Amino acid sequence: MSRSSNIPAATLSFRILLWFLAFITITPFLLLLLTSFKSKADVLQGAFALPAYPHFENYLDAWNAGHFNIYFWNSIIVVIPVVAASVFLGLLTGFAFAFLSFPLRRTLFAILTLGMMVPAEAFIIPLYYEMRYLGLINTYAAVIVPQIAMSIPFSTIFLASAMQQLPEEILEAAVLDGAGRFYILRKIVVPLMVPAMSTLALFLFIWTWNEFLIPFILVNDDAYRTLPLGMLFFQGRYTVNTPVLTAGAVIVIFPLILTYLVFQRRFIAGLTAGATK
Repeated sequence: MSRSSNIPAATLSFRILLWFLAFITITPFLLLLLTSFKSKADVLQGAFALPAYPHFENYLDAWNAGHFNIYFWNSIIVVIPVVAASVFLGLLTGFAFAFLSFPLRRTLFAILTLGMMVPAEAFIIPLYYEMRYLGLINTYAAVIVPQIAMSIPFSTIFLASAMQQLPEEILEAAVLDGAGRFYILRKIVVPLMVPAMSTLALFLFIWTWNEFLIPFILVNDDAYRTLPLGMLFFQGRYTVNTPVLTAGAVIVIFPLILTYLVFQRRFIAGLTAGATK
């Protein structure tokens, strides 16, 4: 008797549904990738038509003529400090909200929660004037600093919630042994928080990489534009060249897909860290 015959009909139907939904989800990305290797003549033959040979020059045109070499490194320069600073500051503030008692603790936590609900469109105009007053327009700092500030509320709440899932016995034993707060954070909490921190870093990487509004308002110099913003101006110049446009889109989303594939196990472990406590 085959293994599939032992699977209940409801389970088998559910798996088929999941595979169908996965196929629907991945098909647009496959078509995008396929189109990026076509020529203009191949595009006219249909979305599912295969090219005679892959046109890698589309990626070279997007990378060089479309200034994607500049946009890519700008995104890297912005993402690394935003993710690193947000995780570090979120670790400190999350530890404080999770384990320490201080005045207005609940009030400050509520303010952080409200800060997550405020869209960037609500404060982008005063942010622009503040950055202009500080002389930071058309600089990396104009893109990095606001995104760190926007990421701290989520980082704090995410890590504070994860820390509250840690085994209390370990922390109590450290306190009884006379360990200080910094020692507990560095030697006990941080090693146990690696899966959650990895998940948070992945979230922040995706959000920062895809951020559009802040670079669009605070940067008008092509030398400081990130990939999503550069894609907007690239589209205006290559509207009729669909293969080169799709090659540019692949360049934008490829780092996100690659990062998720590399860290997917840590991502899943971080999401399910407190499920088995």
